[in-house]
Amino acid sequence: MKAGKNVGIVLVTAPEMKTARRLARAALAARLAACANLVPRLESHYWWEGRISKATEVLIVLKTTAGKLAELERLIVAEHPYDTPEFVALPVGRVNQRYLSWWEKTVG
Repeated sequence: MKAGKNVGIVLVTAPEMKTARRLARAALAARLAACANLVPRLESHYWWEGRISKATEVLIVLKTTAGKLAELERLIVAEHPYDTPEFVALPVGRVNQRYLSWWEKTVG
């Protein structure tokens, strides 16, 4: 295991699978992510416009690097159908060395 100080996990929710696939492909094609995992049928509960709301969404888990994070955020915000899309970047504590090498090489 090695410290993942130059990589991060980004969480983005999408309204349905078609949009999630489109956003994932855009991030991958632009080499802003090494991998995108799509988790369907996520039930989200949240405050919106003064009341508690809920929706069924797709969670996109993107693996990126610190150097590509801002560009990935710009792409997601520009391409996302929501007025206020979720874009949450999480640090990576430890990661398998071979996976980390692939991840960093893939994103560039």
